[in-house]
Amino acid sequence: MAERLDDDAVDRRLPEGWERDGDEIVRVYEFDDYLDGVSFAGTVGEVAEEAFHHPEIVVRYGEVEVRFTTHEAGGITEKDLRLAGLCNDEY
Repeated sequence: MAERLDDDAVDRRLPEGWERDGDEIVRVYEFDDYLDGVSFAGTVGEVAEEAFHHPEIVVRYGEVEVRFTTHEAGGITEKDLRLAGLCNDEY
């Protein structure tokens, strides 16, 4: 099982554009076109499936919110930070 990171480790390594929300990390990506957001959400889903680590994804008009946490660790782990970085790479 992945180990939960302490607050300082998370704050130091949080990928650009991401912020903490309790035991989760969250980023809202903005899009000019709804279908571009839907496509991005699908890509994030594919990346998450490959890693077998699934975020909460909310698609709204003009934005997609992505949240990561590791439930079995009770907070944020290395896996969450790594996948957040991969989401940034896809944006």
